[in-house]
Amino acid sequence: MAHEGDVKMGQLARFIFTAPSWKRSLFLILMLGFFIDAAGVKSWLVLNLSGPVSFYLPTVISSTLFLPEKFVFSGTLIFTIPALFALALTKPVIEMGGKTMTWNRSALLALTCTVFSVIITLCALAASVTLLPLTYAISLGFIFGLRLLVLAAIADYRVPRMVAPALTQSLAGIIVGMVLFSPFFVVYALVLHIVFGLGFGILIWIIEIPLKRAFGIRGLAFINAFIAHMTDGSSHGMENFFREIGEEIYVPQVSFFFKRERGKQVIFTVPNLHPGPMGEIGGGNLPKIIHDNFEEEVLVAHGCATHDFNLVSESEINKVIDAVQRSRSNLVYSSGAGRSGRIMAGTVKVLYQRFGDSVLLVTTRSPYRTEDVDFPVGMSIMAEGHRWFPHVAVVDAHNCMTDLSSPVLLATQAAREYQKAAAGAMEACLTSSLQPFRAGVAHHTLPYSRESGFGDLGVQVLVIEADGQRTAYILIDGNNMALGAREVLLSEILKIVDDAEIMTTDSHVVNTITGKNPVGLNVPVTEIVPYVLRALDAAIENLTPSQAAAGTAQCDHIVVFGSNRISQLASTVNAMLVFVAPLSLAMLLLAFLLSIIAWIVMAS
Repeated sequence: MAHEGDVKMGQLARFIFTAPSWKRSLFLILMLGFFIDAAGVKSWLVLNLSGPVSFYLPTVISSTLFLPEKFVFSGTLIFTIPALFALALTKPVIEMGGKTMTWNRSALLALTCTVFSVIITLCALAASVTLLPLTYAISLGFIFGLRLLVLAAIADYRVPRMVAPALTQSLAGIIVGMVLFSPFFVVYALVLHIVFGLGFGILIWIIEIPLKRAFGIRGLAFINAFIAHMTDGSSHGMENFFREIGEEIYVPQVSFFFKRERGKQVIFTVPNLHPGPMGEIGGGNLPKIIHDNFEEEVLVAHGCATHDFNLVSESEINKVIDAVQRSRSNLVYSSGAGRSGRIMAGTVKVLYQRFGDSVLLVTTRSPYRTEDVDFPVGMSIMAEGHRWFPHVAVVDAHNCMTDLSSPVLLATQAAREYQKAAAGAMEACLTSSLQPFRAGVAHHTLPYSRESGFGDLGVQVLVIEADGQRTAYILIDGNNMALGAREVLLSEILKIVDDAEIMTTDSHVVNTITGKNPVGLNVPVTEIVPYVLRALDAAIENLTPSQAAAGTAQCDHIVVFGSNRISQLASTVNAMLVFVAPLSLAMLLLAFLLSIIAWIVMAS
């Protein structure tokens, strides 16, 4: 489907990992050199016990281009020392250019290159020990190209600036090779550096083509920004790329304003925008930022929007706040509210309630898996409701997840059920009698982290008491709920109030790349229940006579990802990752072939 952006973005998660501690990588580098040295000593002992064979290479092969008559192969000299040199210098050299590099990544890169160097170098033992200088020189050229590619991806996409830090390991290896083999080794190794450097340079150019042509952005620059996001979670470098591919939209935002006789006033607002894409990038923390910009207690529910409506920058949230402020003008408050009710059509359930001349609809498909409801679905419901009500708020409760899935799109069976259930709910609101009501609100933070699936706002509860009926609107700051968590919470909540619905804000601060971190996945829902009930009790104690008014304002010139952009971006990156492996293999085979040709030419 065209809107599988979150699914395809989630597929990238398999390529994300955290670099281990630099101490662990350092230990492995030292052990690798030690084991190779130990293996050399063992071979020397066996050979000397078997006959008059020294630790040095036989004179018969000393006439080759690089090998001296007496040569000692040392893993510590050839592999460990260059790796330590690279580990110590890569980070400082990169930071001299204004970029960042962690010690953990520097150590892991040095270890990885050491492993490749060992594998390539020791391939000579399968044929003849006289090929050791050749394979070692090839390994140095290879790790230079590999380091150039990796550093351009994770530190600075400007390749010329990464040449110096990329050379740290192989340059130290060249010096060791010159001492062990022959001064002429330097010439051959430098030739192979040019060969592999050009090969990996061409590979970098090819990698950048798809994103450049599709979105006009540099692929490695995008990866740099993504790595910065993964490092500290607050880097906004990615927003520059999102703004380049974004487009302006105009969406309605419906807000309910509750004027209470005592206590804090309440705003219940429903942005038809998506709180994504990840972390605090773009609109990832949309609910919290809106909440903190008002004196009232603000509940920011999830409207009808997919990842196509991700804000490209956090600054775009100011336009949403302006829309809420504009919707406050010319409000006409009503002291009447209808009893809440619930309508079901197929898999969709709608909790509805009328406030004056406006209606609030909270939709859910739980226990059926549900991702975002696309904007056209919500817009069609709002347009239908405008026949009777000037303000119609459609909330996607976003409260049931089993796995990443596609959103609910217009003209699908699920969309038809949303439309049918919502129409039935609004028809029921037409006949509901309006009675004086009381409103109570509570806001409690939770002792759980973003990694556990909880955003910064914790849990907010709005309780409406009308005509002897109490209805609770529970809003948890998180991205969806694990299957069954809603039902467990409702079973306890409905012991206290007459009707209720559990909603999540869909805040993406709980996600780094994939959208799968729902409430109830990492923290058992039974642990959450006491906190929710405590907030519910506080909201009931806070009940006071109230009036309500609703307003609708357009969020103008909001720059979002745009139609299908998140899906196209994720698809392009996934496609790149598919062809990078065979393309890299082809480039490496060509480079190895050129290395052999250079060996033959220079040795003749």
